[in-house]
Amino acid sequence: EKPLAQKAGLGWQGKHSNLVSRRAGCWFFLGELYTDLPLPVDPPESDHCGRCSACIEVCPTAAIVAPYRVDARRCISYLTIELQGSVPIELRPLVGNRIYGCDDCLLACPWNRFACAASEPAFMPRNGLESAALVDLFGWSEAQFLKRLEGSPIRRIGYQRWLRNIAVALGNAQPDQAVTQALAARLNHASELVAE
Repeated sequence: EKPLAQKAGLGWQGKHSNLVSRRAGCWFFLGELYTDLPLPVDPPESDHCGRCSACIEVCPTAAIVAPYRVDARRCISYLTIELQGSVPIELRPLVGNRIYGCDDCLLACPWNRFACAASEPAFMPRNGLESAALVDLFGWSEAQFLKRLEGSPIRRIGYQRWLRNIAVALGNAQPDQAVTQALAARLNHASELVAE
């Protein structure tokens, strides 16, 4: 959808490979409508990244291997959302405390100075996740996970990958007795992904 959006004049694909708008930065969703109505054709948007490389420089895993080229196998959003198996050991320290996505490349984009905060309630933080302690989230049962994240895209990763991601983040935390105990409590988890 990003190349179509660029051709429709909505923005251009930035060096981080996401769409960037001069009016909204990169904090927006793309939607599509299919119709047979004759509509005026908008001119395509040209690239306005220039010499900026902030998104490339800030990427924690060096997933942006060249301008406009992302190695998804290194991208934290891929690792925490799409990857079915284990997060590669060498990338775990680079994940930091992220448990669902990253977006550092978007945060670094100077075009976001034009972005506006969303007013859509569905986009607002819910269930206290913006201030939750990882140890507490790691203690959730599957029933709590399903209930607390009802209506959230986070549920798409499922309970096992949720625990996997939190275990990686806890492994990156400062050594602490509560963290050690939380991780030890999951050592014999039925899922090999979690127990690892």
